[in-house]
Amino acid sequence: MKRKTDFLIIGSGIAGLSYALKVAPYGKVCMITKANEDESNTKYAQGGIAAVMYSPDSYEKHIQDTLIAGDGICNEEVVRMVITESTERIYELIEWGAKFDKTANGDYDLAREGGHSEYRILHHKDNTGFEIERALLAAVHNHPNIEILDHHFAIDILTQHHLGIEVNSRTPGIECYGAYVLNLRNNQIETILAKTILMATGGAGHVYSTTTNPVIATGDGVAMVYRAKGQVEGMEFYQFHPTSLYNPGERPSFLISEAVRGFGGVLKTIDGKEFMQKYDARKSLAPRDIVARAIDNEMKIRGDDYVYLDCRHLDKEELIKHFPNIYKKCLALGIDMLKDFIPVVPAAHYMCGGIKVDKKGRSSIANLYAVGECSSTGLHGANRLASNSLLEAVVFAHHAAMNAIESIKTVKFCETIPDWNAEGTAQPEEMVLLIQSLREVQAIMTNYVGIVRSDLRLQRAFDRLEILYKENEALYLKTTVSAKLCEVRNLINVAYIIIKHARKRKESVGLHYNVNYSTSTSYIP
Repeated sequence: MKRKTDFLIIGSGIAGLSYALKVAPYGKVCMITKANEDESNTKYAQGGIAAVMYSPDSYEKHIQDTLIAGDGICNEEVVRMVITESTERIYELIEWGAKFDKTANGDYDLAREGGHSEYRILHHKDNTGFEIERALLAAVHNHPNIEILDHHFAIDILTQHHLGIEVNSRTPGIECYGAYVLNLRNNQIETILAKTILMATGGAGHVYSTTTNPVIATGDGVAMVYRAKGQVEGMEFYQFHPTSLYNPGERPSFLISEAVRGFGGVLKTIDGKEFMQKYDARKSLAPRDIVARAIDNEMKIRGDDYVYLDCRHLDKEELIKHFPNIYKKCLALGIDMLKDFIPVVPAAHYMCGGIKVDKKGRSSIANLYAVGECSSTGLHGANRLASNSLLEAVVFAHHAAMNAIESIKTVKFCETIPDWNAEGTAQPEEMVLLIQSLREVQAIMTNYVGIVRSDLRLQRAFDRLEILYKENEALYLKTTVSAKLCEVRNLINVAYIIIKHARKRKESVGLHYNVNYSTSTSYIP
């Protein structure tokens, strides 16, 4: 079965939804998402979205904070573009229906998070992403040109390769024509042809054993583009959130927002002693890479499974007002934030690298854009500043949309793409093979390619992953396609890229900390 659409969007988070609203007046939009339409990393973003709203904050202060957090790897031109457009994009979200908390005098109630020199985080209690997702979905549903196909899994993007032309990483002029998509409701594979394609598939947290990401975060977009010989960069920079709730067996891990530390929460060891002063003058409000490494080090030195976050000294009413869901979650586990320490541990949280794009969101493959966590724009550098991710998504969605609206005028459908060929494949004999492969890749990445790395660990990870890769590619070629099969394949692809990029970088910088190159100093602009 073939479908045609002007704009194909893969993913339904803030990046895909805001892009859809911008391009919809100019053509037919088809958005596919592999789970429910509201299931995305956006939905689980607690803290908020960073933007310059009031004095004494300024664009320059936000720019410098971003550059410092990025440890010298940011593209300053991109940083300046994103930050200086932040206010405009916030008011656009508000026009679409998103609601942010206000103070009694009607100003926005801005929070502060690690690495920020001013209060600039707009939020809706402690479920900001959920509120933005709600508002954007409502706006999308009201637009007649937008169709959402939920429970549709993108298997691969279509290029000249599918016309029988050899394509490799050196091939000039690679073009994208659409995607092969598995309809999970009837298990049929559809061919969706498009004039422009937006990859907005989010992150890949489930490449690690412990993550705050929803189960859908399996790196699908990055893996698809990598297999299509598109450029991918910066994958060695995987951000671990310092404070996920320590609750063994819960997947994904529940996030204790950065904003809790911004509100005054203090990190302590199990014996109740503060420790962040040993690592950074900003203490518990240092950037995430520094805090995560500090916690990891304290746990290893002491042999503890977690550290504590102490909120007992904070104002009861204000704490519950700002963090009702976190308070409720902790209480359900017998932890009263106002009386008890909260056990926390770092967890894989955000992919700072991804599909390489320019300032207009264009990838190295013609007609293919990438926006949001699956992209590498140059904003985050070696470490993302807290709450800059949602901002990056709406700014780059805007620029990608403006470019796509123009480019679509000269692009034609590729009518000669063949339908999916499932000849020679059969149902898997044992699902346990896939489950075991998933556990193995997660164990490899967690044990060898986590917060702290070494050349030996990376070599060991590479050797073991190579075996997994060969086994699973052989399985993929002879097995009827399923979402689980594709997800495991994508995670192995992403793990390979992370290891490859980590081995190539012979220094410690930002989120990539290698004990063999541990002499780097923090970036000072």
